[in-house]
Amino acid sequence: MESTVDASQGGTGIRVLNYTFSTSSSYPSTVSCTSIHVDVYCQPPNSETVVKEEHVRHILVVRTDRIGDVLLSLPMISVLRATFPTARLSMLLREYTRELVEGVEGLDNILTYDRNGAVKLFFEMLGELRRERIDLVIVSYPTFRLAFLMFLAGIPTRVGTGYRWYSFLFNRRIFEHRKTAEKHELEYNLSMLRVLGCSIPSDPKIPLNLFQNDEERAWEIWSELELKEGDTVVVLHPGSGGSARDWPVHRFGELAKMFAQEECRIVVTGVKSEEALVKRVVEGAGECAKPLVGRTNLRTLAAFLRRCSLFVANSTGPLHIAAAVGVPVIGLYPPIRACSPERWGPWTKRKEVIVADAETCPRCYGGPCRGNDCMEQITAERVYQAATRLLGRHARISSGVQ
Repeated sequence: MESTVDASQGGTGIRVLNYTFSTSSSYPSTVSCTSIHVDVYCQPPNSETVVKEEHVRHILVVRTDRIGDVLLSLPMISVLRATFPTARLSMLLREYTRELVEGVEGLDNILTYDRNGAVKLFFEMLGELRRERIDLVIVSYPTFRLAFLMFLAGIPTRVGTGYRWYSFLFNRRIFEHRKTAEKHELEYNLSMLRVLGCSIPSDPKIPLNLFQNDEERAWEIWSELELKEGDTVVVLHPGSGGSARDWPVHRFGELAKMFAQEECRIVVTGVKSEEALVKRVVEGAGECAKPLVGRTNLRTLAAFLRRCSLFVANSTGPLHIAAAVGVPVIGLYPPIRACSPERWGPWTKRKEVIVADAETCPRCYGGPCRGNDCMEQITAERVYQAATRLLGRHARISSGVQ
């Protein structure tokens, strides 16, 4: 396919001439560009700071990564709605995170980046974007493919990072290095909207909408696990799907035994692919824990967790789900700046965060983290003591005692 694009808009002009694309039958979702000439002529970046409301009829927020990333992007919706009250507001997501944003107030439409787990073909996705006639896009999860799609779709205002080699494809550039973790991911997301003239709330909330069928299914699972109203239910989530350094499985088992001695009810959760991992925790707990694997979608899990007393997990999506529905949470983190709780911690006041100590690690000796050994240094006793403090605070707040 050959084409020519001239996108001289928003303070930055980019003219792409004679570009040729080809797709591979072996890798149909890939696109190679065999001939491209780019002329970039720039005025000062972001010279037009405020986008006028009357020029914006359709806004797209792009977040095509994982559960926690999507949840921490949702406060952008209410801020954009307040600034552009008449605009159509859409999100571009992966299919499996779609249910997290369904029913979110202010969101009009959901576009999906993949189908049955496979990313849509480049030109299929480009066609969808063009048909949507989008006026403004905020790419909070940047890749070259996404940036190029938004550019070729002819979207007039494109907000994205200013620190990638392909940042010339954005004409509202944000100069913040997220890897330094100087603030929370949710705050980084909202910060992108300042360039549009948006007012950022001082205490943003994560909207997570649950439907009646989610609540009903959660009650069914509650009964199937033989849990009762008034039980102190502690949920352990040992997996992370590769998104974090994981606390060792045997430590989760040790922790479960400690909770069981206090007559807590223990539930160990995971997706179907983590069934073996969950089984190891249950066995390590001496059968005092019950598994909950592959029996919930994300919203049903949220509805179930809302009835529980405590959630303990690595830095992973379900930790953010639990925080969003108000459950006291404990997050376990490695001593790596880019993975730190300063950026990826649960967005709630009902939390305890435990970071492994690289100084005591026999492999790292206080230097850069070299493996999962640091997480071994977090003892079950340390987590249990954090849980005791957290549950005590939660009980006092619930009873009206500060």
